[in-house]
Amino acid sequence: MKPAQIEEMFARLQALNPHPTTELEYTTPFELLVAVALSAQATDVGVNKATRKLFPVANTPRALVDLGVDGLKPYIATIGLFNTKAQNVIALSQQLLDRHGGEVPRERAALEALPGVGRKTANVVLNTAFGEPTIAVDTHIFRVSNRTGLAPGKDVLAVEHKLVKVVPDRYLQDAHHWLILHGRYVCKARKPDCPHCAIRDLCRFPDQTPGDPEPVAV
Repeated sequence: MKPAQIEEMFARLQALNPHPTTELEYTTPFELLVAVALSAQATDVGVNKATRKLFPVANTPRALVDLGVDGLKPYIATIGLFNTKAQNVIALSQQLLDRHGGEVPRERAALEALPGVGRKTANVVLNTAFGEPTIAVDTHIFRVSNRTGLAPGKDVLAVEHKLVKVVPDRYLQDAHHWLILHGRYVCKARKPDCPHCAIRDLCRFPDQTPGDPEPVAV
């Protein structure tokens, strides 16, 4: 995409959703960190169902360490890979107590040093909890970036670096959420909903789904 097209793309996404945010439910940076750690290979809906029961019982590093791995598992048993995730959540909670006074650090290196926390999770926390202009490239953003021609790349890191380079500064803070939501609800993996896509005319995807938007009933 050319710079003018990228500007137009984000202007349209902003007009449709001026204040986008994560669909994970949280009230503190620690709750967000736990929710994102649980969300790998799981849906936000599934994670929210689990954390609605978990967080009223344990939503701080100390409370989760006291709950323990075996105590945590029943709350997250409906989420994929829950055994490993339970171990990681308890371990990262202990590390926060040991090294950060029970607070979530806002430095990438410190976040990525936590058990079960990779670059994508760190980016989500930095962006959503601390307002940093980072972009966490998940499967949705990777797909949208490549399909549209916005920031094509062979792997998530290449796409992330290109996005940070090409997205206009004023859109960087919210770009992560706009692209995820667009990939989740419009630019779907199996059959993109091109007829209802707000950026269809800007998109370079050669196999767009044909058709026109259905008329709105009155």
